[in-house]
Amino acid sequence: MMQWILPIVLILAGLLAGIIAEKFLFKKLKIFVTKTKIPGSEIIFSSLHRMTFLWFALAGFLAAILSAPIKPDVANLLQKIITIVVLYSVTLVLARLTAGFVNLFTHRTEGVSTSLVSNIAKAAVLVLGSLILLQTVGVQITPIVTTLGISGLAVGLALKDTLENLFSGFYLLISKQVRTGDYVKLEDSHEGYVIDISWRNTTIRELSNNVIIVPNLKLASAIFINYHLPVKEITLTINVGVDYDSDLEQVEKVTVQVAKEVMQEIAPELIANEPYIRFHKFGDFSIDFTLYMRVNEFFDQRIGKHLFIKKLHKRYQQEGIKIPFPSRELYMQENSAKIEQ
Repeated sequence: MMQWILPIVLILAGLLAGIIAEKFLFKKLKIFVTKTKIPGSEIIFSSLHRMTFLWFALAGFLAAILSAPIKPDVANLLQKIITIVVLYSVTLVLARLTAGFVNLFTHRTEGVSTSLVSNIAKAAVLVLGSLILLQTVGVQITPIVTTLGISGLAVGLALKDTLENLFSGFYLLISKQVRTGDYVKLEDSHEGYVIDISWRNTTIRELSNNVIIVPNLKLASAIFINYHLPVKEITLTINVGVDYDSDLEQVEKVTVQVAKEVMQEIAPELIANEPYIRFHKFGDFSIDFTLYMRVNEFFDQRIGKHLFIKKLHKRYQQEGIKIPFPSRELYMQENSAKIEQ
């Protein structure tokens, strides 16, 4: 019985050390690093969550196995199990780290999808780690890889739709036709901001905050408008009509001044692209023209039109410029007819 005291003590010591490391040292170090704002610190600590306790506990069990009076073959089996658990935990930590830093990169890189890239990176690390684990414990991975290659055809046929959506998602990312954050309008009149491109679907959030789920394959083959390509900045066009008695030189001057005021409020960085108007039609009751004004992105059209119409209406009233409303003049002619008796 005395010979089991040391192994039991080692196991308890490992568990106690894991608890202390997880609850006190790890927690205090996390607070310190968070205060210093070291880049990627949150990813590292979230990846190591619960792992310090596991590693200390496994170290205690390993020390207990080496000091316990057990048969060599049993000891070798237990050591191999501990090795498998350690390697798998390390693989899991590396997968978490990879996914976390890929997410950090994609958030900082405009237009790169978060979930598709991070999930594939995480899966790649897990597969590679599993193969290394099997090789370490003495399992020949060459037959496994060969078997997977042969069975890949059958799996591919069974998951045809899934693989088509996956490769379509890659095509969308590589071609940069659609990026996260872009405002797109589909051929069925649905429109909104692309918030994610996953391994199967593209998620679009409408301005009403509803979510549209579009299979990657359908989006890759659809006709759609991307309002953020080639650049986010777009030209806002507004049609206006003024009375025939208006001084068109004054109309142009006042309208451009108002447009500049609006741009100064919503897009001051684009003020170098001066707004302008073009007269294009003698209408039935007005001389019509179109204002052209640059705004930062598609969504800014709403606030741009809102401010411009309010300001232009007020300024036209001050300047005496009339915006006519539809009117018609009717001329009636009486025809006398002789009625033969």
